[in-house]
Amino acid sequence: MCACRCGINVHMKDGKVKYIEGNKNHPVNKGVLCAKGSAGIMQHYSPARLKAPMKRVGERGSGEFETISWEEAFEIATNLLAPIREKAPEKLAFFTGRDQSQSMTGWWAQAYGTPNYAAHGGFCSVNMATAGIYTMGGAFWEFGAPDWERAKLFMIFGVAEDHDSNPIKMGLGRLKERGAKIIGVNPIRSGYNAIADEWVGITPGTDGLFILALIHELLKAGKVDLEYLQRYTNAPYLVNSDPKSPEYGLFLRDKKDKPLVLDRKTGKPVAFDKPNVKADMAGTYKLKGIAHRPVFQILAEKYLTDAHTPEAVAEQCGISAERIKRIAAELAHVAFEEEITIDQPWTDWKGEKHNKMIGRPVAFHAMRGISAHSNGFQTCRALHLLQILLGSVEVPGGFRFKPTYPKPVEAHPKPHCAVTPGAPLNGPHLGYVLGPEDLCLADDGSAVRIDKAFTWENPMSAHGLMHMVISNAHAGDPYKIDTLFMYMANMSWNSSMNSTKVMDMLTDKDAQGNYVIPNIIYSDAYSSEMVAFADLILPDTTYLERHDCISLLDRPICEADALADSIRWPVVEPDRDVRCFQSVLIELGARLGLPGMVNADGSAKFEDYADYIQNHERRPGVGPLAGFRGKDGKGKGRGEPNPNQIQAYIDNGGYWIDHIPEEAAFFKPWNKAYQDWAVERGIYDSPQPYLFQLYVEPLRKFQLAAEGHGDVQPPENLRQQIKDTMDPLPIWYKPFEEEMVDLEEFPLHALTQRPAAMYHSWGSQNAWLRQIHGTNPLYVSGDIFAAHNFKDGDWAWLTSRHGKIKVPVVKMDALNAKTVWTWNAIGKRSGAWALDERAPEAQKGFLLNHLISELLPPKEDGM
Repeated sequence: MCACRCGINVHMKDGKVKYIEGNKNHPVNKGVLCAKGSAGIMQHYSPARLKAPMKRVGERGSGEFETISWEEAFEIATNLLAPIREKAPEKLAFFTGRDQSQSMTGWWAQAYGTPNYAAHGGFCSVNMATAGIYTMGGAFWEFGAPDWERAKLFMIFGVAEDHDSNPIKMGLGRLKERGAKIIGVNPIRSGYNAIADEWVGITPGTDGLFILALIHELLKAGKVDLEYLQRYTNAPYLVNSDPKSPEYGLFLRDKKDKPLVLDRKTGKPVAFDKPNVKADMAGTYKLKGIAHRPVFQILAEKYLTDAHTPEAVAEQCGISAERIKRIAAELAHVAFEEEITIDQPWTDWKGEKHNKMIGRPVAFHAMRGISAHSNGFQTCRALHLLQILLGSVEVPGGFRFKPTYPKPVEAHPKPHCAVTPGAPLNGPHLGYVLGPEDLCLADDGSAVRIDKAFTWENPMSAHGLMHMVISNAHAGDPYKIDTLFMYMANMSWNSSMNSTKVMDMLTDKDAQGNYVIPNIIYSDAYSSEMVAFADLILPDTTYLERHDCISLLDRPICEADALADSIRWPVVEPDRDVRCFQSVLIELGARLGLPGMVNADGSAKFEDYADYIQNHERRPGVGPLAGFRGKDGKGKGRGEPNPNQIQAYIDNGGYWIDHIPEEAAFFKPWNKAYQDWAVERGIYDSPQPYLFQLYVEPLRKFQLAAEGHGDVQPPENLRQQIKDTMDPLPIWYKPFEEEMVDLEEFPLHALTQRPAAMYHSWGSQNAWLRQIHGTNPLYVSGDIFAAHNFKDGDWAWLTSRHGKIKVPVVKMDALNAKTVWTWNAIGKRSGAWALDERAPEAQKGFLLNHLISELLPPKEDGM
């Protein structure tokens, strides 16, 4: 139903759903439900539900279909996809939206052999996730959470209320009960920010500038955790500091390729992981005439410059210098004057013993609001740097990782893109590059993927770039595709930038009268806007009619203290001719003879998705579900498939949970007990201790290439951008669009966020919630309202460099003066979602997406 993955109890009467309540024992929500969860019965019985497979009989976009059988649907899909696989697998672009089964859909795409697979994360969370993985082996989002029970000061950046809403609401409640201070940093004061003790109405896109000013103040005052930095980060690593050297900016390494640090006792370089070494974080070591300096010294020099003073950034951020200084002082006071001590002995990765756990009770959380800007990657890295300098990551009172994290970047796969007709892809599609040599480039330097992920234009696009697929496919750049196959991805409407033009691309024909994108297969449970633009519709079930697996291989429901996963199972039989999409994909894979989906005799390996959930193994002993493994059902994390596993989950309330031992609960990246426990549970196959990367060396490798070093070189037009933006230490630069537009002509920032009761478009078929969210105004600040002599209920033209829309305006004082905003996903295309043509969503609702271009700068080549 949404990414929160809350546990529910469904009450039935006469075979009908009558009441939904929260599961009080479920680890995610502990019985708490939001509005959309409580009203989920209306989503299940929505009149917008698709009823049967369909094929298009009218023009694309007309919504003219005829009902067909599943057998005919499979024949159409197989006849399209089988020849593509045998001749040119890259001609299939398979992209999925808001599903919770990306490990399964990615596995299918890899077996098919196309390099063109990704999910929604490329336009949702990629900056956040990528910045966190490269910097500290995990991130905000679903990778971790604040220590709600111990934090005394909590800062929340750019978080809307639709994502992870129940756990955050419960956590905020616990903070309030204990009297902890909450600071909300957001241009808009709504939701979580409305209950914050202090609201910082920052100018959009300047969060990184604000954060680096906080770092300046902490360094200036000497309020950083030097022992934490010395033990658990690469702050002591020696960096080549000779601008004339071809290895300028890279780490000094020994013959085993281990980074070196300066031993404080001997003054000599030693491997970073040598036990009982106190490493210097300042000084110079010369080798063959080349000076090398510790990361921390370079970092301190960078951020102590005048460019990062509060006075230098105050006007751009919309926050006074005095206020920035006060917030920095509060962070320092709570971190170092109110530290927490837990009397719990533990042993670190070097074998050194500690008799207690020391915590810095300052916690942070952030999401799309800071990551969605074009400077979001470095802004997220700056926030992680702030956390780490305070020593507040993986300690009591700070930010804590949820298993299967933490995980160093090296433990993740690199992206794979080698295509062989009739064979699987050579590895997972998505991953983390460690240098230019890992990019997905053809021999001529062109993109291998249709979305141009992992190219010089988008080198660290770890989740792919789903929002670019349609425009690139339409432009035939880097090549033309044959079939676009999508699941639960409303790309013709609110999940695309440039929505109007995207609809034109989907319906455009060439000179011969053929569609430029020849074939479109789409699966959804509801008649979303995207349905009208497809050629073949594979109708999905509702969330109460299917099996599902919230897997450790995907987006699990773990908590900082526990490993956990869960299932959904059907409580209602469909009254329509619909099938669970994952079961459809498994049957389609069997018909295509894909490896892993057929037995040696060619028969289907799995009966359906439930069979896959119980019996698939991603590697020996590790499958989609971690609980109740083995024939006796006692295996935890590892064990052979259990034919009664799903029933064991049902008997346990739909979930499985395994608590982390107390000695392993904190300092996870460096805690020997945690590392050993993680291996036992199948999270790792061997211990993976690592240090946080304040200075991200792979970024420097890209800069070196832009400076002319190495075999893999960027195109000339991107050299300067790579030099300027891929700094190994966090930086701030203006979002690209601000550098392109006349700020006197376009002085405002326009933002969207989803209400807590909505989840993308899929809440729109809920009759009760429609009464609350049937229309959306444009909220404008008091200054803007007065300057234009507006009255509530007035309509106005909102114009960008890309287009204009007419919107109703409403005054909002708790709003950054340079910002306007609205709720997303409320405006609907007329005729979609089984709504009446006069429905307020179509008549008065609107999207800001129509004002946004996906191209910077605008070009004709799809990028």
